[in-house]
Amino acid sequence: MDIGELRRDYSQRGLDLADLNPDPFAQFELWFQQAREAELLEPNALVLSTVSPAGAPYQRTVLLKYFDRDGFVFFTNYGSRKAQHMAENAQVSMLFPWYSLERQLAIAGTASKISAAESLRYFSSRPRGSQLGAWVSQQSSIISSRQLLEMQFEKMKEKFLNQEVPLPIFWGGYRVKPTSFEFWQGRPSRLHDRFLYSWKDSEWAIARLSP
Repeated sequence: MDIGELRRDYSQRGLDLADLNPDPFAQFELWFQQAREAELLEPNALVLSTVSPAGAPYQRTVLLKYFDRDGFVFFTNYGSRKAQHMAENAQVSMLFPWYSLERQLAIAGTASKISAAESLRYFSSRPRGSQLGAWVSQQSSIISSRQLLEMQFEKMKEKFLNQEVPLPIFWGGYRVKPTSFEFWQGRPSRLHDRFLYSWKDSEWAIARLSP
């Protein structure tokens, strides 16, 4: 299959240094709000990259659940592949692929577990089905069939019938504290705009990168 002719010339908008907020968190919030206003499918979806103890990179999509100046928070099973990787190597990267806006945003940083109290606050806000699902899924482990998964779900429904679903001790959040942000805006003729924020000498430095 020859797909060499599949291409699109990006021409919606440009990005200049004068357009950027000197604070990358504020710039992220602006772009994130614009992604929401554009009604993108899952604007909070990001590709999380981790590295195995053997040095092999892995990627998967997770959902950003909240962010502040302390970092970006997502949730997972502590026994999952990504959690095992982060226990060995806390350096991760996150990519927000906002294709219809001809944008992407890459954030590199260090991941660490949030407190059980903070995880509980978010867990309590989840739909009941998602709470039960957290108890059922031993994420990344091999299972023999979907039927077994659904049977376990029914068992958990019975176990916690007429009571609040407690926070599993094996489930919770991670916060990624950024060390760099790269804002990418598509431009015609592949002369894209790229700006890198790097944390240096207790402040954010901004540099334009060649496309």
